[in-house]
Amino acid sequence: MVSKRLQLTLFVDETVSQTIEKVRHQFNPEQYNLIKAHVTLCRESELEDLTQVVKNLNNLNFPGVEIRFGKPVRFAEGKGVFLPAEGENETFYTLRKYILQNVIQEPKRPEPHITLMHPRNSTCTDEIFIQISAAPFPQSIHFTRISLIEQIDGKEWKVIKEFIF
Repeated sequence: MVSKRLQLTLFVDETVSQTIEKVRHQFNPEQYNLIKAHVTLCRESELEDLTQVVKNLNNLNFPGVEIRFGKPVRFAEGKGVFLPAEGENETFYTLRKYILQNVIQEPKRPEPHITLMHPRNSTCTDEIFIQISAAPFPQSIHFTRISLIEQIDGKEWKVIKEFIF
């Protein structure tokens, strides 16, 4: 049986992703090979009515999303590392609400972040975390496109369609 996953993603533009991708490549090559640095916008459980979601995306009239990021944080009992968003992120939540209108009455408010080391396929140590913490990550990233992506049988995520702000 084929396993298929979908999600909406804000990929980090290559003009600002060098440090992020260097860290991911060095400390989590398996995840690096599966998907580029990104902020997950909507998970597969929120995309069950994909027709309505795509309709909402096609009618999108939005200025883009600016997310400020803090210092790296460990999670999953210290195995994983991510860059957390800072501040209220109301633009991010407003975008989610617009995309999910007529699909989900009150969308959840997940904390936007960029995963540097996924605990599913890497393990952070204190030494690695010190190295990651010293890296010059971007403090703010402006996102101008949303990607509908698909993963089949745990292989590399592929872009199905992009929506430009």
